[in-house]
Amino acid sequence: MPDLEPVDESWNTALCVVAHPDDLEFGTAAAVARWTDQGKTVVYAMVTSGEAGIDGMDPAESRRVREAEQRESARIVGVGVVDFLGLTDGVLEYGVELRRAICAAVRRHRPEIVITNNFRDTWGGQTLNQADHIATGRATLDAVRDAGNRWVFHEQIEDGLERWGGVRQVWAASSPEGKHAVETTKTFERGVASLAAHKAYIDGLGWEFFDPAEFLESGARQAGTRLGVPMAVVFEVFSTG
Repeated sequence: MPDLEPVDESWNTALCVVAHPDDLEFGTAAAVARWTDQGKTVVYAMVTSGEAGIDGMDPAESRRVREAEQRESARIVGVGVVDFLGLTDGVLEYGVELRRAICAAVRRHRPEIVITNNFRDTWGGQTLNQADHIATGRATLDAVRDAGNRWVFHEQIEDGLERWGGVRQVWAASSPEGKHAVETTKTFERGVASLAAHKAYIDGLGWEFFDPAEFLESGARQAGTRLGVPMAVVFEVFSTG
């Protein structure tokens, strides 16, 4: 028997909030392609530009390259808006600054669903998660609540943003605590293409024999088996109350 439930897809707008360019492409982008094919609007918000992610490239140049790769990657799966929030890569800390930046993005884009990445300490085993991912996911949960309170980060209201309390759920992709999923069988190849678009980043990691399709297929098939379909992406679902 499948042990995952389908996510609720009765929504029209979503905002994906992650720490770095490429974070969504390690699985979630195939789901995004499914939703944009359904006519839904999905916006990406990158907390940083991943400028510390390529060891052999100066951060200023890395920022330019990685922002361009992310925009192309987003285009492949039907996302037309990528919002770079401008915080510093590699040293994100959970706290007011991070909540403020994400809250502003939520108020700007006014989504029904907010999607972030796994922010548990591990990926479900001995592989440790990154500090930037953990901080971003935790801050996203709180920033969604902040966005609905006009007296939190009130300067944003004074500057013309309106409070937004319309987020119904926050989904953390690829969480080891996930109990929900969405099928990605038909859009899997576009998810692969979106990851392959991060060529400079992948090359910079020295992954000479890295195969995006092979890497993504393992996780997608495992999740699919748990959902009762060929391929899927897992999410941990949090209701905003």
